[in-house]
Amino acid sequence: MTDNDWTEDAKNASPDGEFVRDTTYIQDRVSPEVSEKTPQDNGTTLWPMEAGRYRLMGARACPWAHRSIITRRLMGLEDTISLALAGPTHDVRSWRFDLDPDGKDPVTGIHRLQEAYFNRFPDYERGITVPALVEEESVEVVSNDYNWIVRDFITQWTQFHREGAPDLYPAAHQDEIEELNERIFHDINNGVYRCGFAGSQDAYDKAYQRLWEALDWVEERLGQQRYMVGNHLTETDIRLYVTLIRFDPVYYSHFKCSRHKLAEMPNIRGYMQELFQIPGFGDTTDFQEIKEHYYIVQTDINPTQVVPVGPDMDWLMEDHDRGRFGGQPFAAGTTLPGPLPAGEHLKNPEDFQLELPAVKPV
Repeated sequence: MTDNDWTEDAKNASPDGEFVRDTTYIQDRVSPEVSEKTPQDNGTTLWPMEAGRYRLMGARACPWAHRSIITRRLMGLEDTISLALAGPTHDVRSWRFDLDPDGKDPVTGIHRLQEAYFNRFPDYERGITVPALVEEESVEVVSNDYNWIVRDFITQWTQFHREGAPDLYPAAHQDEIEELNERIFHDINNGVYRCGFAGSQDAYDKAYQRLWEALDWVEERLGQQRYMVGNHLTETDIRLYVTLIRFDPVYYSHFKCSRHKLAEMPNIRGYMQELFQIPGFGDTTDFQEIKEHYYIVQTDINPTQVVPVGPDMDWLMEDHDRGRFGGQPFAAGTTLPGPLPAGEHLKNPEDFQLELPAVKPV
């Protein structure tokens, strides 16, 4: 084990107590422009794009992995890139496939995600993180850069997109998307962690103020338009959703982000309701796994490992009034994703989630 085993850990605080996330990732990419593995001048490698060659290693508990799970479903890549789901808890070194029979991923045959990392980098010292794209035959990690994995699902895997797949990175809004993504990452996605893992009161106070300034900005923006960018869903909405949906069950109390619940902010509340009810969002959100991950794994914050029963999130299925702004989730000619593939249904659906078309007990 090394000091970089997990980026989500209080030991990754700077001397003044501010949480610092390790953002050094394996930055190889899959490209339609190469037919074999091709080293690049910057030290990375381009891998050939082939259906059935790669497996997305994810975890429903993890917000960074949840982005890629949502995007894969929206773009209709389920038959092109298979999905492995690690359990919600892990030890100090690796995510584990303990949701599968015998604790083994049925496609790659590995029990721990670290095996795929070590198959390629035997001395790999950084965090064994999800999402990770793994080549199925060699069981070698290709990339764990969640930003590029998601962006490439949208912009590079186009020949494999389902008919009617949405454009989540439209050319007319790319500059705005990049600008908003930057603020959402620093102040909200990572902002909750900067609160939860602050190593001093001063660091916590600054992170808390920055987080709530950003959430107030989101609330105001969503009081003027239906989505974060333009009249349709974009990559930015996915990035924001994965933090918002975890806020009331986890970040509010566990990370001490407790000014008030997001359910009490009317514009964010309606926005969350709309997204949750769209296939790809609510049907990939497992609240039990989310809570188990944070409350069991992060013993620096919750040494008892007691997992809370609440809160009640059934308000997510109530009617919303987001249509008052015009627009619609997807542009004309775009269709909703189809049914979830076999084996990808939620393990722990809440009763209210059974109202979602694609959710059923397994």
